[in-house]
Amino acid sequence: MDYIKGRGAQVNTHNRFFQHEHIVRDDFLNYCHTENEKSDNNKTSYLEIFPKTIINKVTSPDIGLAYSMNPYQGCEHGCIYCYARNSHEYWGYSAGLDFERKILYKANAPELLEAKLKSKNWTPQPIMFSGNTDCYQPIEKKLQITRKMLEVLLRLKHPISMITKNALILRDLDILQEMASMNLIHVNISITSLSEETRRVLEPRTATIQKRLETVQILSENGIPVNVMMAPIIPAINNHEILPLVKKVAELGAKSVAYTIVRLNGAIGQIFTDWVKKTYPERADKILHQIEDCHNGSLNNSQYGKRMKGEGKFAEQIALQFKLAKKRYLNNVKYLPLNFTLFDKHQTNQISLF
Repeated sequence: MDYIKGRGAQVNTHNRFFQHEHIVRDDFLNYCHTENEKSDNNKTSYLEIFPKTIINKVTSPDIGLAYSMNPYQGCEHGCIYCYARNSHEYWGYSAGLDFERKILYKANAPELLEAKLKSKNWTPQPIMFSGNTDCYQPIEKKLQITRKMLEVLLRLKHPISMITKNALILRDLDILQEMASMNLIHVNISITSLSEETRRVLEPRTATIQKRLETVQILSENGIPVNVMMAPIIPAINNHEILPLVKKVAELGAKSVAYTIVRLNGAIGQIFTDWVKKTYPERADKILHQIEDCHNGSLNNSQYGKRMKGEGKFAEQIALQFKLAKKRYLNNVKYLPLNFTLFDKHQTNQISLF
């Protein structure tokens, strides 16, 4: 099979929910924007879905968040390691190429968000904007669902945390500045490497490394607190970059850094293994074995408390490097908590009489 340029996954894995064959129900989807996709080409389809809710309860005890919300399912960024790939199987698609080429969007998300925040029993709680797939992936430039949701959050003065690896977030700098002035926003920028070559193979349709570094700097200069996520660290691919990456983002104004170690849960193990043997054939076995060293001999560990940081000597070395990097470059930097006292669910989108 030829290498598919511009994509992370190189295969469509079997959907575990289908015992015999891949069957996709399209009767509840609205194909209002497609690119004439055929089963054997490399185009992306955009499909509207109609959820009843947009805010999801986070039950994982090691996440540190109460809720998340995702205006998109699937992600065109195509990051090969993405833990969210498995969620595409719930929609009847593959966690492989389908995850990158069939993007489901929720046009009614802003209305659902406002209804939830204004509901009788809602009190302000931590929400992660894009806990699953990126809210600033390419189609957001056209649909602007994320921006409309931010407008709701600003009007009601509800605090939010966001995570993205796309410089498109700077489009909404006006809203983010106003929210930051009231301490209503934390932004997490995902930067896995300082190498553009590494970025291109790991995350083929994301913003360049230079653009992401510029994004950290511009957000910071405008008073918007930025945490940089080095997520994930992949042994023998980017683990050697911990100190230089933390040093660089600290110089650009980042308030903090955090990391996770790659874990290849569900179908991602097969997708990543296929990819790494095609992309790094000379060291694929080394990469896979070192990932296994971080997860007690497996490519994945789903145990809460251990799945994100790993265990064993290699994981300990990574933890020590991060501790040293933070002490050296971010020792006296303060990251203020979000302000939950300003929330006002009675705000309306009033039209001026004059």
